[in-house]
This record gives sequence, C-alpha cells and structure tokens, in this order.
Amino acid sequence: MSMIGEYARLTPAELERVVRDPYWAQAHVNELIEAELDARPEVSEARCHDIDKAWHALDFLLRRVDFPVDIVHGEEEVPGVEDWGYGRPRLLSPERVRAAAERLTATPHESLVEGVHPADLAEADIYPTIVWERGESLDYVTSHYQALVPFFQAAADAGDAMLIWLD
Repeated sequence: MSMIGEYARLTPAELERVVRDPYWAQAHVNELIEAELDARPEVSEARCHDIDKAWHALDFLLRRVDFPVDIVHGEEEVPGVEDWGYGRPRLLSPERVRAAAERLTATPHESLVEGVHPADLAEADIYPTIVWERGESLDYVTSHYQALVPFFQAAADAGDAMLIWLD
C-alpha cells in the first residue's frame, strides 16, 4: 500500500466549520476530491492536490534548506479529527499558507536537490526507499515541488488555510 501526501484548501468559513465539526471535515474533503476527479482543474485552480509518494523526500529536502513552514505534515492538530489513513490531518493557518507560498516562490527547485543524490535519500531511509536504491532521478520529487508552488500561491491569494495528511 502506498503512502500519498494529500492537501485540501479550506476557505475561512470551511476552516471554522472543521474546527467546530471535525466529522464534517472528512466528508467535505472527500466531496472536494470527488468533484475534481472528473474536472481535473489546473493546479492553481484546484482545491485538492497530492504529491504522491514524494512527501518524505520533499520533507527531507525542505529540512535541508531550513524551510520555515511544515508543508509536508502541517503544523496544527485539528481537535477531534480521527485518523485519515496514516495519522490525523493537520492544518496550516492562512498566515502559514501565505508564509509557505512566499518561501516556495523564492526557493527554486534546483536549490532543493543541489548536492543531493538518490543514494543520500536511500541512506537516510527516505520513503519509498527502493526508488532511491535504484538510483532514480530526483526529478520526480522536484516536479511535485514545482506543482506545490502555484497550489500554495493560489491558496495564499484566496486567504485559504490548508489541511494536510498522509493517505
């Protein structure tokens, strides 16, 4: 079974409702995901996004550059929300989404992988380890990073919060 990094943008009203009614959160996010399956909106227009199995490698690379916001795991717990796959979803407030968007825009993907080789990720036991043991390119990770830039920028422009979880 794969572990996929997932994101959902929340308007201020949706964020308020998630905090008040955590059981509503998963149903709402599932509706958002379902609505976008057929529509396939551009990343900057999407309410939901996933980074596939690149989440752990992105976390590793972002920590190397002292990224100021935890955009892989989120930062705040959502009170009362149950496990959504591999743990509970976490939040980024609109302010933290804005900070993340600014830093994402200012951090070119090339700087994330500068001096890093697949063997470094294999040695650090970064999921999915077999990919790095085979020496596969880090392009997979940087392409997911590049997609996060417009996703977070659109969320920041709209004043949205973000729910983040592993599924």
